[in-house]
Amino acid sequence: MPTLPPKGQTPGNSAAAKDPNGPGRPGTGRATWHRWANAPTLVWLLAIAVLSGIHRGIPASGWLLTHLALLGAATNAIMVYSWHFAEALLRLPVPSRRALAARLVLLNVGAAAAMGGVLGQAWLAAVAGAAAVGAAAGWHGIALLLRVRRALPSRFASTLRYYLAACALLPFGAAAGALLALPGMDDAGDLHPRLLLAHESVNVLGWVGLSVLGTLVTLFPTMLRTRAHDAAEPTSRRALWALLAGVGLAAVGALAGLRPLAAVGVLVYLGGVVVSAVPLARAVRSKPPVTFATLSALASLLWLIGALGRLAWLCATAPDWDSLHMALADLTPALAAGFAAQVLLGALSYLLPVVFGGGPSVVRRRTDMLDAAAWLRVVLANGALALYLLPVPSTVRVAAAVAGLVALAAFIWLAARAWFSRPRPEDQPRHPAGSGPIAVGASVRSRLGSGAVGLAVLLAAVVSGVAADPSVLPVAAGGSPVAATAAGAVGAKGGSGVVPTGHTTTVEVAMSGMRFVPDTVTVPAGDRLVIELANKDQTPHDLVLATGQDSGRIYPGKDGQLDAGVMGASVDGWCSVVGHKQMGMVFRVNVSGAQSSAGPSTPQAGAMDMPGMQHAAPASPGATGSSAPSAAAPHAPYPADLPPVPAGTTHKVTLTVRDTVTEVAPGVEQTLWTYNGTAPGPVLHGRVGDTFEVTLVNDASAGHSIDFHAGALAPDGPMRTIDPGQQLTYTFTATQPGIWMYHCSTMPMSLHIANGMFGAVVIDPPDAPPVDHEFVLVQSEQYHGAAANGVPGIAGLDAVSAKIAAGTPDAVVFNGYPNQYDAAPLAARAGERVRVWVLDAGPGRATSFHVVGAQFSAVWAEGAYRLAPGAGGAQTGGSQAMDLAPAQGGFVDLTFPAAGHYPFVSHYMVDAERGAHGVFDVAAAK
Repeated sequence: MPTLPPKGQTPGNSAAAKDPNGPGRPGTGRATWHRWANAPTLVWLLAIAVLSGIHRGIPASGWLLTHLALLGAATNAIMVYSWHFAEALLRLPVPSRRALAARLVLLNVGAAAAMGGVLGQAWLAAVAGAAAVGAAAGWHGIALLLRVRRALPSRFASTLRYYLAACALLPFGAAAGALLALPGMDDAGDLHPRLLLAHESVNVLGWVGLSVLGTLVTLFPTMLRTRAHDAAEPTSRRALWALLAGVGLAAVGALAGLRPLAAVGVLVYLGGVVVSAVPLARAVRSKPPVTFATLSALASLLWLIGALGRLAWLCATAPDWDSLHMALADLTPALAAGFAAQVLLGALSYLLPVVFGGGPSVVRRRTDMLDAAAWLRVVLANGALALYLLPVPSTVRVAAAVAGLVALAAFIWLAARAWFSRPRPEDQPRHPAGSGPIAVGASVRSRLGSGAVGLAVLLAAVVSGVAADPSVLPVAAGGSPVAATAAGAVGAKGGSGVVPTGHTTTVEVAMSGMRFVPDTVTVPAGDRLVIELANKDQTPHDLVLATGQDSGRIYPGKDGQLDAGVMGASVDGWCSVVGHKQMGMVFRVNVSGAQSSAGPSTPQAGAMDMPGMQHAAPASPGATGSSAPSAAAPHAPYPADLPPVPAGTTHKVTLTVRDTVTEVAPGVEQTLWTYNGTAPGPVLHGRVGDTFEVTLVNDASAGHSIDFHAGALAPDGPMRTIDPGQQLTYTFTATQPGIWMYHCSTMPMSLHIANGMFGAVVIDPPDAPPVDHEFVLVQSEQYHGAAANGVPGIAGLDAVSAKIAAGTPDAVVFNGYPNQYDAAPLAARAGERVRVWVLDAGPGRATSFHVVGAQFSAVWAEGAYRLAPGAGGAQTGGSQAMDLAPAQGGFVDLTFPAAGHYPFVSHYMVDAERGAHGVFDVAAAK
């Protein structure tokens, strides 16, 4: 019966695993193969290191870091080395690795598509990526199964059973991940946290956990240079059933909404881990770990056991699924960084020198490279993670994160050195060929000294973090002697380089309608800023500042707090939940009397509300101490009520064109060309047969014109461009009903319309039934970039024109401002008949107008009924949306069935998320 390779020799170092394509040069082809097979893993690790350094500027960086580690680096390594160990344990001739290479390509393309799809809110890309990952795992499992069926019985066949079980689970975990990326999943009640727990159970405990535990049965004793205990294989075989049962119970409990069942599943899995670890503990007792590889692998198991215990406790005691969801956000780093990443780095530190080949001396030299500063790196990595998870000040967490990043970067650097290391003439065999590397490296004294240095670095991180934390500074005028002493310890200035005033400014900020309300606050330089947060949405949010402070996840109906510390410079913030920053959840702290350290606030590109959203009035910031913050002036919403028809049949109107500096989105000002100072221009209202005498006055800095679609006449004279200081009279008679566009027709017309020169004329249809309320909504696009200081700059207009040509608006809006009717909903009553006039002003985007929770009883567009009302206004059918191309318009009639909040959107959902969104606030019937 085949046995474990000799003492000190890895399975991959056995003669049976040598590459058959290179007779006379054993392992040469295999070494080349492993260099490229391990490349994706190292690239994913490098991406983690890079993202860790810039993560505050990346939306959903925590989610992305976790998936780079688990879906990227760990999954690649599992795929490569499960096949590698299968080759060694089964002692079969090595087939072509082309199929494995194809699986790795499929896996990496799928992983990249899945992560990119989630971050870019492209659900189809996320689904396709998840499907590719699941297909690669299923293909890999089938290939392993075919190999197992051809092989003779093996002493460590249980390891291969672990791999087969893991491959069978990953497609289900990938499917759960795709469902989590569904638009609106965050608002699906407790389904999101339940699906998340099932996803983590199957992927982390199933795919990663089973693969790791199955591998360590054979690899860990080899890393320690001792024999596996005789009970290792039967113990591993028994533990597998407990582990599988635990994964199944945890996933089923989560999907069924039974937290106690999920807790039982986690406990069963924990029992399987403990059982499988018993032979490993015996190996440690006989040969204590001293190298980076063995220390890191041992630490990973301890993190896994601790995280599982915590997870079981949370499942059993959490009051609801939302609370469990919030706790999982704090537990995930322990599983991703403490368990998965550490065991990956430990295994690679041992395996890379072996699979790269080159002879015993070269292998030993590479092993020594990867073992450099072993204890320092292990202490740094584990101590930093422990500090990060503890309730310490944010500055200490930042320092701990830096220490952990240094430990990771050190491995990447050492792995790169080993990668490019080549045999040297002075390399001489130091032990018999095939006996493997003797990874003893430095002396015990030097290793202990290295560990002591690691502890010293962590202590320095704690001390410096506490010293820089603003909470030790005075919090009220004439602060306490203790606080004053602490302030003196860090010098006369706070960590932000400003003299602390001793005052605390407290502001109240609501999270409502996918916005921070207010989204801008001003605080005096030197004040300590405390932000009290209240989540009035139906989806979790948080607030992250570019300086590193983080409120943590705040769930619907809950409150939170962010201590921003002593403010010395202006700073941007945002919600880090996937996609929320892109949908407009941005924040700005302006510091008066200090230089800004960050650029302008990110423009709000739009916000998406969900059915049943509760809308609160903007919170008024309050203050404690002697300093009160000043919030940015709230946006005055464009009046959406249809104005009454003026008396008489001839309506004289003056439209004056001006260059108007306008706030077009929160924190974004732009010089617009406007009719009477607004974009859209004023709504004109009349009846069929009325005459409009419009005087156009050009008080702007460039030539402009006007074109009324509501009239039919030769355009040569009335639609001509007039220079600044000139005026003309445009007279037309309304002969047809509808909502008609008017706009500037000066070329380039698209630029003039996009920069504000458009409006609506409503001519009542004579046969339309009466209604209780009428609103006008003009959809248009915003292309930011024109200068806001004086006359628009040429460069700014060039940027706007380029965006128009590319069809990439910064926002799509109703009545000139994104989401303005979320903060100021349109009022109606249940049972009233409401008419909504809609005009698509473009210049380039169509619309599909829809009211969430309501149905249209009449739809009239472009001169005719698409859905006509019945006799006496009775409803004879229903419609769900009215589609309009640019420059088209119409109206819908509807009756709200009950009191509540009814969002209205363009059902081109990307445009709704860009800002084409609002709410009807419907009161109960009288």
